[in-house]
Amino acid sequence: MKIIGLKKISSKVFKNKKGDLFKFVSKKNTFFKSFGEVYFNEIKKNQTKGWIKHKKNQCIFSVAHGSIKFKLIDDRKKSKTYGQIVNVFLEKNNFNILVIPAGIWFSFTTKKTKSILVNLINKVHSDNEVVKTNCVKNYFIK
Repeated sequence: MKIIGLKKISSKVFKNKKGDLFKFVSKKNTFFKSFGEVYFNEIKKNQTKGWIKHKKNQCIFSVAHGSIKFKLIDDRKKSKTYGQIVNVFLEKNNFNILVIPAGIWFSFTTKKTKSILVNLINKVHSDNEVVKTNCVKNYFIK
């Protein structure tokens, strides 16, 4: 089952013999709200980061290096998909963008030696806006 508002979007890759160009986000994209900050998040093999939930911010993710598996849980009580759990895979070699609305718990892991995640949030980060925990719905992270 899907989570309402969660989007996996294929993006354009411009092939070049000197190195490809990967289009991440444009102001023209319908999912783009506004620019707050961009983070590059490195994750090492067999490690898991999360659980994280933004109260107000939308996250736009893409993988700059490697591949990443996301686990997402809808925690929006008024959502028709409240409590739904989905797994989504992103990888550089099959370039996609993942749009996560506010109110969705997410964690992520990689089987590669190292993967790098790009995260664009629509407002400047605030510790009051984000929630972090080690366990959501009996899914634990050490």
